[in-house]
Amino acid sequence: MTDMSGEEQLLEFLYACPVGLIECDAMGEIALMNPHAMQHLLPLAGARNAGNLFDALERHAPELRGIVADFGPATGRICDGHRIFVDLGTRRRTVAPKVLACTLVRLGPDRLMATLSDISQQVAQEDRLRQADTWFATLLDGVSDYAALTITADGRIATADPCFTRQTGHAFADVIGRNLTDLLHTDASGGDLRLDEQLVIAARDGWHLQEGWQQRANGDRYWCQRLVVARSSGEQAPASDYSVVLRDVPRREEAAEDVRRLLTCDHLTGAANRRHFGQVMQREQAHWQELRQSLSLIVLDLDHFKAVNDRHGHPVGDVLLRRVAEVCTALLPPRGVFARLGGEEFGALLPRYDNGQAMTLAEEMRAAIAALQVETPHGPLTVTASLGCAALDETDGSIDALIALADERLYAAKHAGRNRVCHHKACAA
Repeated sequence: MTDMSGEEQLLEFLYACPVGLIECDAMGEIALMNPHAMQHLLPLAGARNAGNLFDALERHAPELRGIVADFGPATGRICDGHRIFVDLGTRRRTVAPKVLACTLVRLGPDRLMATLSDISQQVAQEDRLRQADTWFATLLDGVSDYAALTITADGRIATADPCFTRQTGHAFADVIGRNLTDLLHTDASGGDLRLDEQLVIAARDGWHLQEGWQQRANGDRYWCQRLVVARSSGEQAPASDYSVVLRDVPRREEAAEDVRRLLTCDHLTGAANRRHFGQVMQREQAHWQELRQSLSLIVLDLDHFKAVNDRHGHPVGDVLLRRVAEVCTALLPPRGVFARLGGEEFGALLPRYDNGQAMTLAEEMRAAIAALQVETPHGPLTVTASLGCAALDETDGSIDALIALADERLYAAKHAGRNRVCHHKACAA
């Protein structure tokens, strides 16, 4: 038996390698790909160009193209273990969402090497450990102060202790009879429940705990854990009032904000990323199940966006994507979340918005996008979008069905002529 040649040894290594290996040029055109890479990449590409790494991952990791473009050195590691969250809504709740780790290395001016590996179980384990760490941290970490109050069923303060003054700056003797919500100004844009919503859950379950930003008397924000416990005169009697405990928990705000932005924001547009959008959807679904308040979804896709990139190049396309994110985010209600779901597709999640309100907002987004202009060497560039709306009430509380229904209406809008909003079975220009 003759010794294998160097080429044969390389091929054997590529086929036996337990991770996906891809060689491509700076524009993403693939020259070499091993079987493990095919198993990961081909299902994600769908109808897109599976022969181009960036095109194939456009729906799930649109930021990769920008990460490569922003890397200055002629050689070196561009990113290491960059996480690609494949599933937006987890169809089987018992199965961990699929997550791929992508490492990109520039081998030369026009040569990239990429690896892809499945780290779904590792991420699921990290999430479980993070939850446990957060729980124990609340017990062991330094806590600046506790404040104890009693409030009535409509949220008015009946009693407060001196710690309330030290924590919030409001004199405890002067707040009796005032509504706790008016004093603390909870950050509803972060997805926190309002006090009246907490009371509904506490009355049903006995207690409710949440944490988030609240405001002191001097306007400073602080991170607060708020526990609401229902009290009643007897076992079967409805809650007559509530005990509230407020804990001032120190946070490293700048570091926490940097981490939050890294984990939740899209690299190119600054909108929420796909992973964060999915997490918010699950959280709001839980709120819907508890309180049965409206929750709506808008999905939008820019019309003929491929032609924009083909004619004007990706840098101009990137500017347009950023402008779309800016104008749409500016139209959001306080608790709304606008996200880039992939490529030229975006989504807006609207807690407490019914289908009619979502339809009105979608029409405003459509008009704002159509009014955009981006200057190019070929003259002003404009774009339109097609949008689909759906409400969680229409899908009996199923997030997966909500996404599918909004997508269905998005494509109905495209088939009806584009640059329009579709809801129910009708499309409006």
